[in-house]
Amino acid sequence: MLLLFFGLKSCLNLGGKTEKSDYYILTNQISKMNKMVVLEQDISSMQKTKMSYELFGSEMTSNNIITYTKTNAQVSYDLNKMKMEVDSINKKLIITDLPDANIRITPSVEIQSMDDSFFNRISEKDIKNVTQKAKETAIKSIDQNKLRSEGRKQLMENLNNIFVLAKALNYTIEDQTGKLGILGL
Repeated sequence: MLLLFFGLKSCLNLGGKTEKSDYYILTNQISKMNKMVVLEQDISSMQKTKMSYELFGSEMTSNNIITYTKTNAQVSYDLNKMKMEVDSINKKLIITDLPDANIRITPSVEIQSMDDSFFNRISEKDIKNVTQKAKETAIKSIDQNKLRSEGRKQLMENLNNIFVLAKALNYTIEDQTGKLGILGL
């Protein structure tokens, strides 16, 4: 009789083991999300720079440098800094803190064309100045607020995968950050 009771108990899962396994499933999924790159954009542009040699206010010779700039912009979140609590007794997933976005903008400049004259030589310093200005222009051309906003939307979609798992395990999701309102939890 005792053997039948323990057999039924294990088959019907009358013990408290599901709460612990739910807790481990959720915490395992959360721990797998280290640093997440949620958005990446590649932008390119061409830029022409004219350098001239003037004598008494009139242009004598001019040089042109054409640069091609490729810019990679990434939005990432260090989800190790995200703070969540799993309340397995009350079946709640409590989000207490979300990390801020890390934005990385990496421009690379290639010189496509360079007109050099005998009287007005292009120096290494001129090339460095042109490439530095091209990089600065590329960085300024990125709308960081828009990038941050699009990254936040993508982060919410990625976090929704964990929230779907939590809901499947009959957990309610409690947002203490006030940042997750767009998901309709």
